[in-house]
Amino acid sequence: MDLQLQGNAALVTASSSGLGKASARALAREGANVVMNSRDEDRLQAAVEDVREDAEGDVVGQVGDLTEPSAIAALVDRAVEEFGTVDHLVTNAGGPPSGPFLAKTEGDWYDAYELLVMSVVRLVHEANEHLQDGGGTIVNIASSSVKEAIDGLVLSNSVRMSVIGLEKTLSTELAPDVRANAVLPGVHETARVEEVIEQGVERGDYEDYEDGLDDHRTGIPVGRMGRPMELGRTVAFLSSPQAGYINGETVTLDGGAGASNL
Repeated sequence: MDLQLQGNAALVTASSSGLGKASARALAREGANVVMNSRDEDRLQAAVEDVREDAEGDVVGQVGDLTEPSAIAALVDRAVEEFGTVDHLVTNAGGPPSGPFLAKTEGDWYDAYELLVMSVVRLVHEANEHLQDGGGTIVNIASSSVKEAIDGLVLSNSVRMSVIGLEKTLSTELAPDVRANAVLPGVHETARVEEVIEQGVERGDYEDYEDGLDDHRTGIPVGRMGRPMELGRTVAFLSSPQAGYINGETVTLDGGAGASNL
């Protein structure tokens, strides 16, 4: 299926690895010109070179911390400088530290809100003019935790729900020129999952890494973790004219693990 993204300009945040990188790769394979982002310049450059290997569009990188407003403005400016506009905004951010409620400080909560929510607020403010001009799209990468709370992830369970409320609001306030949707990944084979498991081992939740890995696979009907490119291709589809009647939705990718009816 031709997603009709050739020559479009996309900005994908936190895209030097994992689900962000997979989204950037999927868009670039469809011919979109992509700005990738990371706080780490070396990791970002390596990711850009990797994505370029099978890209049909141009791919560039812009270093920036998503908790810094000036860095977000620079991200959008770079996309406009390189490609003339921003047609597609894909928001992604590293997950906040795992752990139970009583282990989290007030500062932890503010940090999580800055990273997960305010980064999206600022990105949309900065990119809105360009998105409106071109009939653009917004796809927020969140987590299946917004539908069902996950043990040990109190910050993600709580704060990410604000992103979904924002996404749903944007889907009406920015319509009809801009569509806004979200994807809610379950367990995928990413460095984030490795980090969560390692933190669980340190806390004594798991005997070792393999024990944590088995726990994360348990209860997934398809019998495996998700592959990052499965999510990446979903993001590309939602960004495309082929998904032109999908707006204000949350798409869960968890292999059927969730028990929620909605």
